[in-house]
Amino acid sequence: MHDIEPYFKWRELYVASEDDQSPFYGRSYSEFQFTQKIYNYFIHPQWDHIGSPTLYVKILYTDYEQGYALIELIGEWNDAINNDIMFLKREVIDHMIRSGIYKYTLLCDNVLNFHGDEDCYYEEWYDDVKEEGGWISMINLREHISSEMIKMRLNHFVNMEGEIRDIEWQRHLPDTLFQFITSKI
Repeated sequence: MHDIEPYFKWRELYVASEDDQSPFYGRSYSEFQFTQKIYNYFIHPQWDHIGSPTLYVKILYTDYEQGYALIELIGEWNDAINNDIMFLKREVIDHMIRSGIYKYTLLCDNVLNFHGDEDCYYEEWYDDVKEEGGWISMINLREHISSEMIKMRLNHFVNMEGEIRDIEWQRHLPDTLFQFITSKI
């Protein structure tokens, strides 16, 4: 897992640690010192810790004019034990909503497992963004993860099915990806 680094080809367009509105503003990263782990596996030091021992994120792009963010995730999404959605909502999303971000795409290629619990934080997040015309989408979920999320009824709050299910998002620039996802939602 230490070889899986956050997508870096948009760094010339946006860097969360250099954005004074980002929850990760001012963070510094090592390229060589691996200190963060998911279980017993070190992960690349460029991932951002949000308080969860099993789920890490990277804000790849934020556009304040259009009000959207593209966020990559890695690890095990475990709401049952770690309440990972609470960490994501409180440490990242709430901060971004205060900065005018109401449209979220979570890039889930590196989410390896999901354990659901309640849908309260998902519903709260949905309620926070829908009044502003916002939405939440998750793309590239593994089949067993999307099945579990649908079983937990998270698809009532999060767009995760249809044409946005499998997207080769790395082949696009952020605005192109955003426009495609918007057209499908």
